[in-house]
Amino acid sequence: MFIQRRNSTILEAAGTTLSLIYHQTVYDLRTAHRNAVVGLLLTILQSGIFIGAFLLMFVIIGIRQSPIRADFIMFIMSGIFLYMTHVQTVGAVSNSHSVSGGLIKHEPLNPAVLIAAAALAVLYRQTISFLTILWLYHVLVNPVAIADPVGCLAMYLLAWFSGVCVGLIFLGIRPWSPQTSKILTTIYQRVNMFASGKMFVANVLPNFMLPWFIWNPLFHVIDQERGYMFINYTPHKTYPLYALWFSLAALMVGLLINFSTRKYESISWGATQ
Repeated sequence: MFIQRRNSTILEAAGTTLSLIYHQTVYDLRTAHRNAVVGLLLTILQSGIFIGAFLLMFVIIGIRQSPIRADFIMFIMSGIFLYMTHVQTVGAVSNSHSVSGGLIKHEPLNPAVLIAAAALAVLYRQTISFLTILWLYHVLVNPVAIADPVGCLAMYLLAWFSGVCVGLIFLGIRPWSPQTSKILTTIYQRVNMFASGKMFVANVLPNFMLPWFIWNPLFHVIDQERGYMFINYTPHKTYPLYALWFSLAALMVGLLINFSTRKYESISWGATQ
């Protein structure tokens, strides 16, 4: 009972780590709501309300047709799905663990497991939510036709991965200044409401406005995803490799901050919080 099991091979260590990630992911999912089914239904409802709110806004301002020759609802969903996955992953990773937390005191767990579990929990919830909404739309409203499903899936995973990398940076800042990290995370999520480009098409964006959006990896991912989803749209102003290189750079910066912080982080830092 009190003897810690030691792994003798790399395969055993990998299996132990994957098992820890799985159980911690389940724990994160059950933390959101005591009933797992109700938690998924709430996530689906949240996404549906978001889609309905944007549709109502477009109808009120007089926009009733998609700027792309495609289904207007699919155009809205193509931006909202990736936006919600990205910003919720940023928030989950940035709050995944703390040195003063109870779970981190258990030896089998480590920050990498908690970060991976937080990110995978968001990916699981959002994937189930989006597949359910697409299925309901396909059955009840209009058949769903996607030109390149593999490309859409790749952009969806890239939006999630970029959220993990950005969240790592905010997680590294958190021990030094929790309030600053929280404020920066909120600002980043709110800025992406507009800067992600989910409400318009990048090809019709004037060149003088392009610098306001081109820095954002989510802007590139959403536009490229629409290129894969709709056969009548070809992105000209965005590049998927930019989002990938940006994510890898953010990952390196986040790991450097977290490794440097771990050398000095102390439980006493949270005593005044």
